[in-house]
Amino acid sequence: MTFEDKIFTDINFNRQSLNIGDYEYCTFKNCDFSNVKLSGFNFLECEFINCNLSSANLQKVSFQDIAFIECKMLGLRFESCETFGFSVRFKECNLSHCSFYAVKLKKTVFEACALESVDFTESNLEQASFKSSDLKESIFFRSNLEKTDFKTAKNYSFDPEKNQLNGALFSTPEVLSLLDKYKIKID
Repeated sequence: MTFEDKIFTDINFNRQSLNIGDYEYCTFKNCDFSNVKLSGFNFLECEFINCNLSSANLQKVSFQDIAFIECKMLGLRFESCETFGFSVRFKECNLSHCSFYAVKLKKTVFEACALESVDFTESNLEQASFKSSDLKESIFFRSNLEKTDFKTAKNYSFDPEKNQLNGALFSTPEVLSLLDKYKIKID
């Protein structure tokens, strides 16, 4: 079943089920998807605004050109999503404790997001942007961070020798956190 150009507002999908199908050019506002199984759903060019998707099951869900704005998205495992056409962007979202293990996130924008303890291990974040985002205790290991923009990000700390960093963009004083492993003192 295909749903096009629909607006869903103030719906708790724990109480009212969402029909499995394709959702194209739809907007979800103030909806609660927490702990909902989204397996088999396909979302194309949709917007999720001020929604709660925390702990939703993303197994094989398809997100193609999706905007998440002011959403609570705690503990999601994005590596479970369908990989074909996967394209997302985030603005003012809380993505703490999510996993993007080995996910292709080239040119993905994370703007003003809380990204505490997020796992980006082996992710391709080439040309991604973490504009004004907080990356406290997030993990970057064997990640492609080439041309990634960290200029206005804060609280990141990772080993530059364990990641690809050609052309990555940083600013001071935050960039000094990349020296943490050396236990040196900088005045």
